[in-house]
Amino acid sequence: MSERAAPTATADRGADLHGAIALVTGGGRGLGEATCRRLAEAGATVIAADVDLDSARAVAERLSDEGWAVDAERLDVADDIVATGAVRSILDRYGRIDALVNNAGVDVTAPFEELTNSDWDRVLGVNLRGPIMLCRVVFPAMRQHGGGHIVNVVSTAAKRAWPNASAYHTSKWGLLGFSHSLHVEGRPLGIKVTAVVAGGMRTPFLLDRFPDIDVETLQDPANVAAAIHFALSQPAETVVPELMVIPMGETSWP
Repeated sequence: MSERAAPTATADRGADLHGAIALVTGGGRGLGEATCRRLAEAGATVIAADVDLDSARAVAERLSDEGWAVDAERLDVADDIVATGAVRSILDRYGRIDALVNNAGVDVTAPFEELTNSDWDRVLGVNLRGPIMLCRVVFPAMRQHGGGHIVNVVSTAAKRAWPNASAYHTSKWGLLGFSHSLHVEGRPLGIKVTAVVAGGMRTPFLLDRFPDIDVETLQDPANVAAAIHFALSQPAETVVPELMVIPMGETSWP
């Protein structure tokens, strides 16, 4: 799957990523799947990475069957050894990673007093520590190859708060701060870092947990994937440190 060159039929989607190697975590569904599609259509060779290898393979197979260059990798961002091994395997196979999209995320919806230590460890491990650990492996590889781009998918949970999500808010506020700090350190090295602050999307992340949610207030994940592509396709001399993408119908915003 990974050896096939991406076709050029959708040049309007942006041939600006042609030849780039892009790693997308949480690539097995939802925004991750939409991002894999968008970047592959833009000419990148994409690695759909997910803790559920079957889901990642299904995405890779669907997109490969359409002619795009997409591979699959099992990657558990909460497991340092597994995650580091997966990234090193990708670097060995492709020689570099030009774009890392830290998209994998989890939540535990419960009042603060009901959250267990393991709940906190799981949410912070996937949403905050996971991206940090991946960046620790990818950042020096990007520096060695003269640059790259890291996109951290944050959330409007890093800009506001609602009940029963204290672990999720903590993780996303932390990820936003980490993104900006890494942006400052990466710029002199030619490494761009972007925080994409995404509002509610029609993805399993919300729909599976809140079946009664009004889908009219949510946005298509393809729209957020387009914003990720936009950030990645900026000229070499320009970086977008933070980009917020919210649905028009989301009532929590003016």
